[in-house]
Amino acid sequence: MQRDSLHRFMFENTPVRGNTVRLNATLNQALQYHDYPAPLRVMLGELMAASALLSATLKMDGALILQIQGKGALKLLVVECTAGLGMRATAKWNDDLPTDFKAMIGDGHCVITLAPKEGEPYQGIVPIEGDSIAEMLEDYMLRSQQIDTRLWLDCDGENASGMLLQKLPDLPEEDADAWNRISILADTVTNSELQHLDAELLLTRLFGEEDVRMFSAKPTQFQCSCTRASVANMLHLLGKEEIESILAERGDVEVNCDFCNKQYLFDAVDAATIFAVEPVIISNKSVH
Repeated sequence: MQRDSLHRFMFENTPVRGNTVRLNATLNQALQYHDYPAPLRVMLGELMAASALLSATLKMDGALILQIQGKGALKLLVVECTAGLGMRATAKWNDDLPTDFKAMIGDGHCVITLAPKEGEPYQGIVPIEGDSIAEMLEDYMLRSQQIDTRLWLDCDGENASGMLLQKLPDLPEEDADAWNRISILADTVTNSELQHLDAELLLTRLFGEEDVRMFSAKPTQFQCSCTRASVANMLHLLGKEEIESILAERGDVEVNCDFCNKQYLFDAVDAATIFAVEPVIISNKSVH
């Protein structure tokens, strides 16, 4: 499978479709800005692979945001994937992380947000069920979207890969046994196959007797959407009194992006502009 790419595929004359994905540079670029412990790199990698797989099933120009909100050692995982497969990720955690998925999260929730460029965002929230990110998202898709979905995910901390199958409810079921049969075949996949086989060979090995149509690869990439304007909007929400208090104490307001660690600086003149009737960002003071 090509690195940093996603392949869509479908099974002819069935209501079953799927995607495969492999992330290498995309994963490492997204995680390079923070010193994530190994268990967290694995979870972020799996969640990034899952976000690409799910995003590719949507007919939406916007972003898919996956969040795991935990009450254990892990406080927050966030992955965002655009329709063009631009991705970013971040996490918040305590120092000592267990390796077990449920122990790491504790009593947590899964939040999935669809944020179209036009129109209102949609958000779904469900308790975390299952012992892995794959099981958690399968449960979410069935309970919240009523779509049969299977996921296979793997990450070694440097490379992430995955495969998704979905049964489409709005297609005529010409092959009544297709979903069960294809799911059983897919369950034979190994982590090594997900990580090392190119997409065509992987699908041939798993579904050699099925009529599979594979589409051209789409590249993935790290992409952070933070801007000076969006940070200014956030400061505006904090309120003029809070910002003036920070300015009086420090002389400027410093904000670092949680995703890419880019630093934005706002002085008193910038702050005055933010709270003007017609706010306009007049400078671009940002450093890495």
